[in-house]
Amino acid sequence: MILGFVSSRAQTVSLDEILKKIETNNPQLKMYDADIQSMEAAAKGAKSWMPPQVETGFFMTPYNSKMWKADEISPGMGSYMLGVTQMIPNSKKLNTDFKYMSAMSSVEKENKNYTINQLNALAKTNYYQWLVFNKKIKIADDNLLLLDYMIKSMEIRYQYNMDKLPTYYKAKSQYSALQSVIVMLQNDIAQKRIMLNMLMARDKNTAFEIDTTYKLTDFNLIKTDTTQLSQNRSDIKAIEKTMALNQLKIEAEKTKFLPEFGVKYDHMFAFGQQPQQFSLMGMVTIPMPWSIKMNKANISSFQIKNESLNWQKQMILNEASGMISGMQTELTNFKKQYDIAERNIIPALRKNYDTAIIAWQNNTGDLFVVLDAWEALNMAQMDSLDKLQAILATQVEIEKQLETK
Repeated sequence: MILGFVSSRAQTVSLDEILKKIETNNPQLKMYDADIQSMEAAAKGAKSWMPPQVETGFFMTPYNSKMWKADEISPGMGSYMLGVTQMIPNSKKLNTDFKYMSAMSSVEKENKNYTINQLNALAKTNYYQWLVFNKKIKIADDNLLLLDYMIKSMEIRYQYNMDKLPTYYKAKSQYSALQSVIVMLQNDIAQKRIMLNMLMARDKNTAFEIDTTYKLTDFNLIKTDTTQLSQNRSDIKAIEKTMALNQLKIEAEKTKFLPEFGVKYDHMFAFGQQPQQFSLMGMVTIPMPWSIKMNKANISSFQIKNESLNWQKQMILNEASGMISGMQTELTNFKKQYDIAERNIIPALRKNYDTAIIAWQNNTGDLFVVLDAWEALNMAQMDSLDKLQAILATQVEIEKQLETK
């Protein structure tokens, strides 16, 4: 009674609702959000200047402090200097650094989308397995009623020597075996519920049921060339964004070949009767061949990295297109097998079972034949559901490879 009450109160959740909660609540995705915000915050300071340098101290001051003061011969010697230096960065360098730092988050955004796709595939797999387990339990419950009917009928018929004792015990053992199967399936469902609760980042013991509706997709109508895959897949987009980021790194390294300017101002507080003095100088950094060797090496390195990333992109597209083609063929065959089982095999075995049990009820057939007919029907129904699970699993894998929304 308590279990029935809890089950009746459990919320029914659709697959779309689960996927939305995963995208909203999953801590792994929140981690990506924090990283993206961190990079965007850092990019705001990309155009900042270096802080000014302040200098202070004695300037051209003799060690003999008596010479600092003015007298009849000398107006005094030495001074106390206060200076400030400010480097003025090249505007092109600032703009390039800003573009680079602003683009850093774009890679993490695609990595987040890739993770969403992986989590969605995991959630769909567990959801559809739960759905099939529910169907298997429904079949097992119906078969328990059939076996219970046969067992009770045998107990009555045995009193009149109308049935054989070994057949009775065989039916009892099959009844217990079916109960064991139901317990195993219920445990599997509990594991799937825990997994989905974990993906949604909520209490692992939260009770809920799933919507039993599902949709089979015809992937033969979906275009699966490498161009379409490049437009859909987040891992490919992340590689392309990384290549673009490396190109911005190259541009940033090139700006280090440009000169930078600075201004230095010093004021001297002269001792004695000397006039106040100042110094105003401009500075420029001149890149020389020996000072830009590392920058040239970095440019060459980023260019080679982009070549490597391009080959990685081609490798992923080649593998994905091959996997999708293979899985489409496999999915078509699974659907044909499932269709044959549902339209031909199961109806025929059900008629065989109906005929056998009618013959047994009319004392013209043997219960052993009825049990064999029931066992064949039960195995065919379970096998058909295994085919359905294979169809849904293959469909999820194709959707993951295509990264369909």
